[in-house]
Amino acid sequence: MQPILVLNAGSSSLKYALYDGDRHLEGGVVQRIAPGGHAKAMTEVLDWAAAHLGGVRPAAIGHRIVHGGDRFVEPAVVTPEMLAALEAYVPLAPLHEPHNLAGVRAAREMAPGVLQVACFDTAFHAGQPRLATLFGLPRRLEAEGVRRYGFHGLSYEHIAGVLKAEEPDLAAGRVIVCHLGAGASLCAIAGGRSVASTMGFSALEGLVMATRCGSLDPGVVLHLLEQRGMTPAQVRDMLYKDSGLLGVSGLSGDMRDLTASDRPEAAEAVALFCYRIAREIGSLVAALGGLDGLVFTAGIGEHSPPVRAAVVERCAWLGARLDAEANGANARRIDGAQSRVAIRVIPTDEEGVIARHSLQLLAARPK
Repeated sequence: MQPILVLNAGSSSLKYALYDGDRHLEGGVVQRIAPGGHAKAMTEVLDWAAAHLGGVRPAAIGHRIVHGGDRFVEPAVVTPEMLAALEAYVPLAPLHEPHNLAGVRAAREMAPGVLQVACFDTAFHAGQPRLATLFGLPRRLEAEGVRRYGFHGLSYEHIAGVLKAEEPDLAAGRVIVCHLGAGASLCAIAGGRSVASTMGFSALEGLVMATRCGSLDPGVVLHLLEQRGMTPAQVRDMLYKDSGLLGVSGLSGDMRDLTASDRPEAAEAVALFCYRIAREIGSLVAALGGLDGLVFTAGIGEHSPPVRAAVVERCAWLGARLDAEANGANARRIDGAQSRVAIRVIPTDEEGVIARHSLQLLAARPK
């Protein structure tokens, strides 16, 4: 048995999953973690893992790290030097990175000697064409790391792997994957490789999300700073925590609440969400030079037939046609008989990707 523990540390939660190699055994989440409480939560998770493993410690612990910048472009064994370097990316992913790193530090302290593996959400996009990574800013800023990175890479890596295994012809073509959850993004994938994505320098860019604004005219930020007198911290909190579906609806950032509501503001927030997805799909089709497949994944993508229907309807110009019955049943294949675009619903499994990478680095570890 090769027990692998996978961790995804958030601001007030710690998701965990136990694997035997790459076979999922069980998992769960510790919620309502107080500030500075990751060490206590980690102790609870390690005790849980030990109970399930008959007292045996995990052979490796794999961690999700949202931002690896341009330095960490593949899964790697955690070192003190890596943790110090990753601190530079905290301002680029303030909702995730500091808590990811807190989880890693707690695991290293609570499980000394256990191999710790970092897997980065940015890594899948590292091979994008150069033009897809550039901003129209002074060149000197690129040298300082101001460029587009892309996120949700572990999810996209999983979907690309599923397509390669189950539909190799489609995997070899041009596919847009819609990762639609509280955080949402799209990725254009050609032949299994990321070509372009909607998220960039930070996890703010692109689609309207649960509480994040998505792409925004920089002039709005200048207006808030210069005319409204807001501080940078206030602007940051607004853009990350008070915008998106929550901000537009004034009700909730949860798609389930919005689709169940009869308030016009809720309907408008959902409509904006779907409009922005369809608009960004058009942009990514241009980057791909065409489209062979559309895949929906993550919480909203996997479980919201109305959102999928609204998006596909706006993509009719691409030849996309929905099978309404299959869509309503959350079937895996939801394209209609006349559709020129394959349309799929595929559950994501970021933890499984982390487990596989951890197993590979464990095998490569000097005996």
